[in-house]
Amino acid sequence: MGGDGILGNRDSKQSKGSIPRRRKWVKRRETWLVILGVILHAVYMLSIFDIYFKTPIVHGMDLVSPRFSAPAKRLVLLVADGLRADKFFEPDSEGNFRAPFLRSVIKNQGRWGVSHARPPTESRPGHVAIIAGFYEDPSAVTKGWKANPVEFDSVFNRSRHTFSFGSPDIVPIFCGALPHSTWNTYPHEFEDFATGSHGDGHPSNTDTPLVAWGAGIKHPKPISGRDHSDHVLRFVDEHLHDTPTPEEWGLNGIERVDVNQADIAPLMSTLLGLPCPVNSVGNLPLGYVDMKEEEEVEAVLANTKQILNQFLRKSQIKRSSSLYFKPFKPLAHYSSMLSQIEDLLSARDYKAAMQLSENLRNLSLKGLHYFQTYDWLMLMTIITLGYIGWMVFLVVHVLQAYTSLLGDIYTKEEAVRQKYNTGKVYLWGCLFMGITSFLLFLEHSPPLYHAYFAMTIFLWTQIFNEHQFIKALWRHLSGRKFNYVIKLLTTGVVSVFILEFLVHSFTERKLYTWCFLVVGAIASIYLYNLIPWRSGIPVFVCLTCWFLSLFTLMPAEIPDNNKLVIASGVIITLIGFTAKWLDLHADGNKYWLGICTHDMKQSRFPMLFHLQALMVGLSSVMVFLSTSHRTEKQELHAIHQLMNWFLAGFSMVLPLFSDNGLLSRLNSIFLGFAPTFLLLSIGYEAVFFGALALVLMAWILFENLLPYLSKGKTSSASRKNLNEHIFLENDVRYLQLSDVRIPLTFMVLFNVAFFGTGNFASIASFEISSVYRFITVFSPFLMAALLIFKLFIPFMLVMCAFSAITKLLQVQRLGCYFLVILFSDVMTIHFFFLVRNTGSWMEIGNSISHFGIVSAQVVFVLLLFALTNIYTKDIQIRSANPASRKVM
Repeated sequence: MGGDGILGNRDSKQSKGSIPRRRKWVKRRETWLVILGVILHAVYMLSIFDIYFKTPIVHGMDLVSPRFSAPAKRLVLLVADGLRADKFFEPDSEGNFRAPFLRSVIKNQGRWGVSHARPPTESRPGHVAIIAGFYEDPSAVTKGWKANPVEFDSVFNRSRHTFSFGSPDIVPIFCGALPHSTWNTYPHEFEDFATGSHGDGHPSNTDTPLVAWGAGIKHPKPISGRDHSDHVLRFVDEHLHDTPTPEEWGLNGIERVDVNQADIAPLMSTLLGLPCPVNSVGNLPLGYVDMKEEEEVEAVLANTKQILNQFLRKSQIKRSSSLYFKPFKPLAHYSSMLSQIEDLLSARDYKAAMQLSENLRNLSLKGLHYFQTYDWLMLMTIITLGYIGWMVFLVVHVLQAYTSLLGDIYTKEEAVRQKYNTGKVYLWGCLFMGITSFLLFLEHSPPLYHAYFAMTIFLWTQIFNEHQFIKALWRHLSGRKFNYVIKLLTTGVVSVFILEFLVHSFTERKLYTWCFLVVGAIASIYLYNLIPWRSGIPVFVCLTCWFLSLFTLMPAEIPDNNKLVIASGVIITLIGFTAKWLDLHADGNKYWLGICTHDMKQSRFPMLFHLQALMVGLSSVMVFLSTSHRTEKQELHAIHQLMNWFLAGFSMVLPLFSDNGLLSRLNSIFLGFAPTFLLLSIGYEAVFFGALALVLMAWILFENLLPYLSKGKTSSASRKNLNEHIFLENDVRYLQLSDVRIPLTFMVLFNVAFFGTGNFASIASFEISSVYRFITVFSPFLMAALLIFKLFIPFMLVMCAFSAITKLLQVQRLGCYFLVILFSDVMTIHFFFLVRNTGSWMEIGNSISHFGIVSAQVVFVLLLFALTNIYTKDIQIRSANPASRKVM
């Protein structure tokens, strides 16, 4: 059992003279793999903007002049930003309706309904839909929705003159560059938006009231039932819309006509007899316009031709740049459909002409979506293949560099053959890459398309270059026993399950509560069956896991509780003293051997621990003083600020001078970062810092016990034999299949370090009091830096524990790093397909953030590796039985 590597045994065929050559090869491969990983993830991260956030706007379409007389000479548009349909139509708490004049209009003069908006229901996208007739250009996400990445047409552009007054964030978008406009805005400080939900996809926020009256608008139509008529096939907010009008609205006897928000633009254009905005995708709502039947058909036909022109322009652009063009077949004979409509109009068959016009309009809208997503399949396929290629290549590297497989299954003949074939593989790879780039150039593809294809082809060329090793690996696996294959598959399934759990935890942090409740129980039962209960370790593991499980049940928006922060200083100090006592007095407990320093050389700085404990106490005192000044609205004294900066900075340097035993150094790191974290805390997150450290200690104890638990399962003869072949260099052993648990456990704890005290939404709403102890004037960059550093500290704790465990188990740390990146990219692929370009700002932003953060782990984890190495590089491990530890 102890001798199995990840996929093979330990009988290495390498001579001692080959180890330096192997070491140089591994170092070179590691360096360029890290560089390749950074470039690959940066390039692939940009792909979402070519796939999901590509502008739907095209230019070069002709205007469609209407062939009917304008029902109205002028039009007044009133927009109440943030007004919800339910609040507009229902009575207030006293039974009075909020808009009595408009209710009289609904009952006596005009038409009414609900306008269904598509999230994000923010001010800008809502106004764009109403005035320009299309849903916010997704590429605007790259500019925070504030600017126009691509200019677009609007009803204002087509008018003879526009007078506009309103928000300073909205009016300039439409009138800033419009010569025939007179406009002004109110000051920013006048804005006083209503509190509550805003911008999401809830029906209460996507349903807005619509009231229209005057020239060209139909009068109220009584109805006997409670139903309302819908003049479109579906609504863009994707909610249920066939429900009856609520009784409390008091409008059941009047026909209700619902529309999509973008339908308002063609409605305004039709009323004024203007061409529809060329980028509009709205459908003219006939339930509002009061026109003759012939004019209604002409109006719908003009609306249809305007949408059809967009389709034809997109089709022309794509055809002109495509070597192999796939047309939208349902509109292959659009010209004959137009001719048929004209014939029906001439024959005064208006009903048939109307039906055919609406069918053509619906097909045109489907055609627009077809060309908007024309490259999706190609791009998503090439990016997915790239990620898969990267992961396959990482697996090959780990098996070659950190296991004995390269010597176990690879014959000299195969090595020579692969070296001979390397040139051929690279030649074919370069040829294929050149042909692909030439084809992309002929299609006028964007530069990033070349980068996507080049990166993917390069990766698979590297994989094909290892085909001899892969063949030997397959041959090796085919010769293994069926039980081993089952073990390998089970490990893979469990790994994927854990990674999918982590994916879902990004949106549901309470999953970690169940995770640690279950893990705590299982781990303690497992240990209880193997080691004496009186050792206290099974109980410790269970209780620490259960304690940590409480924090993901707490609110992501951390409430102020400075008494809890001060109490956390006491808790942290007690944890530190307990760890120090165990470090000095655990010589009688064999289960603590290897992580304690009780018999190592005399400490270099005997009073260092007491100094660190004192600084934790002082930081608690400073939390109290700083909070008292703020509560009493007194200015924080400069001496207090300097004291806080000194405590935060100096405390993080002290661990470098601590004893180099594992427990001693980790305890010092814990106490070293505690003052900074306490001074930046406002509530329960200060307790979380201690809880996380306890769980990390439980993880280290569990890993430290494994050599003793497996000792009895491996014979002394096999241990002696394996000892000769198990090590790479400098007492660093080969990876085993069971070592997969290390990066997986690290990833769970790494995510808990963030989600234990919040989520992505809570980052943007942190309390100013958390940085008040360091700075009292508004400085957004310094405040953001302090917030980010506060989030950074728990990650440092997890990484320090991870580094200590790799030393404790004598495994190659970079090998585990590549496994972490491998597992992270399984999550990255999942998040890649979860990116959204519709929905609320929060939904869109979170989907991008999830994908970007997991993609960036290749850099972030590497950075943490480098930083934690400063603290952990000289940690020494002492074992009572080296043979048993080496065998594991």
